[in-house]
Amino acid sequence: MQKTIHIMAGGPEELIPSLLSFNLPDIEWVGVDYGVIHLLNHKIVPSIAFGDFDSVTEEQLIKIDQVTNEIKRFKPEKNETDLELALLWAIKQKPLKIRVFGATGGRADHYFANTMLLARPECIGWNIEIIDKQNSISVFSPGEYTVENRSDKKYISFVPLSEKVNDITLRGFKYPLTNKQTFMGSSLCISNELIQEIGYFSFTSGILMMIRSHD
Repeated sequence: MQKTIHIMAGGPEELIPSLLSFNLPDIEWVGVDYGVIHLLNHKIVPSIAFGDFDSVTEEQLIKIDQVTNEIKRFKPEKNETDLELALLWAIKQKPLKIRVFGATGGRADHYFANTMLLARPECIGWNIEIIDKQNSISVFSPGEYTVENRSDKKYISFVPLSEKVNDITLRGFKYPLTNKQTFMGSSLCISNELIQEIGYFSFTSGILMMIRSHD
């Protein structure tokens, strides 16, 4: 049976949503660096922790050693970020879904790099979502998809991550499209809304990021 993996990174606490609805019995939690402390503050013990742990105190690191079953510790001087290593590990577990928390806000370079991880070839095709209090972010390869209306995040934007995205079609949206081409840097598909319970989007080539938000 495929499991769902939740990864907690070390972003600002104030952007992390309530975890009550996400902390279910069949979820495996992974902590990334200071994200382990976030989880412990929410009374969640991760099954595994990743990081160089340069953002935690010595006292906090001792606590992490005491409560976490497995720790994958790395030197600060490495080619991948801690979150990248955790995400690639999670993909190898072949989960049903991966949700990432604590990956937004704070330093702009971290925020941008974390969201762009979803466009890595290894991540394309997996059900991965970055979630904070105001946004959810996911990335799609060419195909046809459904999207449900959600009152908590009514705005839906599509951001091209490739030079071009061809034949993008939006149905059930306030601003529909039919076989349009958009390109990296375009704001064509920003701040749309669903006008039906279920909407549909499709495209034939390129990589597309979907961001669901509320004010």
